[in-house]
Amino acid sequence: MKKIKRFMAVTAAVLTMVTGFTACSSTDQTASADTWADLEAQGYFTMGLDDTFAPMGFRDADGNLTGFDVDLAQEVADRIGLEVKMQPIDWSMKETELNAGNIDVIWNGYTITDARKEKVNFSTPYLNNRQIIVTLADSPVNTKSDLAGLNVAVQKESSAYEAVIADAEFTASLNDSEPIQFDTNNEAFMDLEAGRTDAIVVDEVLARYYMKLRGQENYKVLEDNFGEEEYAVGIRKSDALLLEKINAAFEEMQADGTYTQINDKWFSEN
Repeated sequence: MKKIKRFMAVTAAVLTMVTGFTACSSTDQTASADTWADLEAQGYFTMGLDDTFAPMGFRDADGNLTGFDVDLAQEVADRIGLEVKMQPIDWSMKETELNAGNIDVIWNGYTITDARKEKVNFSTPYLNNRQIIVTLADSPVNTKSDLAGLNVAVQKESSAYEAVIADAEFTASLNDSEPIQFDTNNEAFMDLEAGRTDAIVVDEVLARYYMKLRGQENYKVLEDNFGEEEYAVGIRKSDALLLEKINAAFEEMQADGTYTQINDKWFSEN
């Protein structure tokens, strides 16, 4: 009887291992498969975005999604024969959402970084940006070094956060030796306006738009910044066909002037 029980236990363990291996293999195959045929069959791709990131992707007064990236994505979708479904996401989970298959692209002021290149493939860059430092107009802070011992805010898991922590000396000089993180840039701006934060590091395209709405005279942009960067669409590494088609659409839009029209709608300078 003991031998029978021992045999049954070993058999069960082996079956569990085999089943687990099979499940993992199936998941790996799914994760590594090009999904273009599936996207064609369903007729749309899903775009993950932060719906508070004006003017790239945000909600208007009626609650509708609008913005530069929204217009750009809709034009690309038309050209590749699909519709685009907008899916607001937790920006700190964007790569997880993409690789889990909950969205098909990350498209909302998504900066190319070396760390992100390990997780996703990037389309052709379509917009230049900088990470700038913003304070209130009457702040005594005029340089990066003036922020030593003070509070600096960023959006959680953003390129601004990556840029700040990449400057180890600057980060170490901050209060608590780290930036304060908020879920959205809007929250970071509100904290600055309330006087709890001394400065924020933020995408220039968002900051300029925000300050224009709230009164440019209320803010100061430092000459120091955290460098130039480029926006692109983030795509699963397995989705070579979708990447190819988005890049081809961008090329067509540049050639026929459509990109310039969309750019001029949202930005005063090309």
